[in-house]
Amino acid sequence: MSKLEEAFISVIVDRSAMAKIFQMADASNLVTELRRNFDAGVTRGYEWRVTQLKKLLVICDKHEPEIVSALHDDLGKPELESSVYEVALLRNSIKLALKQLKDWMAPHKAKTSLTTFPASAKIVSEPLGVVLVISAWNFPFMLSIDPVIGAISAGNVVVLKPSELAPASSSLLAKLLKQYLDPSAVRVVEGAVTETTLLLEQKWDKIFYTGNSRIGRIIMTAAAKHLTPVSLELGGKSPVVIDSDTNLKITVRRIISGKWGCNNGQACISPDYILTTKEYAPKVIDALKKELEAFYGNNPMGSKDTSRIVNLNHFDRLSKMLEEKEVSNKIVYGGQKNRENLKISPTVLLDVPLDSLIMSEEIFGPLLPIVTLNNLEECFGVINSRPKPLAAYLFTKNHKLKKKFTKTVSAGGIVVNDTAVHFTLPTLPFGGVGESGIGSYHGKFSFDAFSHKKSVLFKSFLGDSAIRYPPYSRRKLGLLKTLVNSNLVDTFKVLLGLS
Repeated sequence: MSKLEEAFISVIVDRSAMAKIFQMADASNLVTELRRNFDAGVTRGYEWRVTQLKKLLVICDKHEPEIVSALHDDLGKPELESSVYEVALLRNSIKLALKQLKDWMAPHKAKTSLTTFPASAKIVSEPLGVVLVISAWNFPFMLSIDPVIGAISAGNVVVLKPSELAPASSSLLAKLLKQYLDPSAVRVVEGAVTETTLLLEQKWDKIFYTGNSRIGRIIMTAAAKHLTPVSLELGGKSPVVIDSDTNLKITVRRIISGKWGCNNGQACISPDYILTTKEYAPKVIDALKKELEAFYGNNPMGSKDTSRIVNLNHFDRLSKMLEEKEVSNKIVYGGQKNRENLKISPTVLLDVPLDSLIMSEEIFGPLLPIVTLNNLEECFGVINSRPKPLAAYLFTKNHKLKKKFTKTVSAGGIVVNDTAVHFTLPTLPFGGVGESGIGSYHGKFSFDAFSHKKSVLFKSFLGDSAIRYPPYSRRKLGLLKTLVNSNLVDTFKVLLGLS
């Protein structure tokens, strides 16, 4: 038995022991206690929110080496990916919240009309209450803390359930959040299916989940019992369309960065398959081979610049995709596997069957099929015939094609001439559409995801009109219709008997 298998079994045993401790009563008591603290107003003030955000910043600043180490233990992540794509992005997210929180919290004036005159109105952002964040294993710090930033900024109390598939990261998250954040308002519950199930039995004011669509459906079913709103950050098969007029070297480098440079393809926005013409495909393949060798060497299995597959289950799932009949002979680059080390080399395939597993399921790994077309216009039919993806990518210099792609393709987000970088922009909402997700977050959108926009109208006792009260008449009807339509001219006509 390998060391990885022993470690995996050890994690299962540890989680089983925890399941015996964390019972339904514990989950219920946890939510009851947090709701009591929320009702007491612990989290509503600006100062409390700022204090917690600053402590999250301290975690990023003081504990980056521990975070990098945990990510390496769980996923074999290169230090650059951990420091930049997890810690640095979190640091930016926290700083943005600290800078703009007062503006986010401030009530916004709303226009009134003749119907309510004299009056004033505003929109007030209020916290939803007690929220649950269930995060994913592939970016365990970013995908855990980033939603928590939004929940805290909005003034909620929050329970974080990290993924058990990244045990070192889960343990460190529990330790650091307990050490730095207010325990009366922020808690971490570790564990696996049992713990998650017990938490989902409780009544929450919002559930935020990052993961796959299968679990997303389970989350929605549990939330429906209490009519709890959900944000589901899921995934899907994100296509990459390559036009023949593109800068091919830069194109493939950016595809490699978004695919193998993002946790070895284990990212929800990683390119999932390439669409290009039959004529141009050989050039794309040659360019991919050349740049992959430049990045990862002649022996990519030994490269320290790619993450490993998270566990044996996912390794076997990916292997099954590769070994499927009529797929295994489509490999044009890579295909090497080492089950003991959980390593699969960067692998490119050409013209796999569209009904194969690798084209039917989200890959979430280092495999990249290329599907060839007679002409690039066919890409729209292929993409739109499938569930809406979390991201869609296009490489071209053609302005008409850019315009048609952004207008015709429905996806959570679209990037032209790059991959995955939209995730880093807090000014853009990040989220899916259809089967790739519900709701969005990042920056102000995170604050909004955990807030209720409460409408408030202040009405004066002056100007009370008899036309709204019985007995009703044709004249009252005419006046009310013109007032509701905010039409001053027609209102005067009715008053003067001209209409």
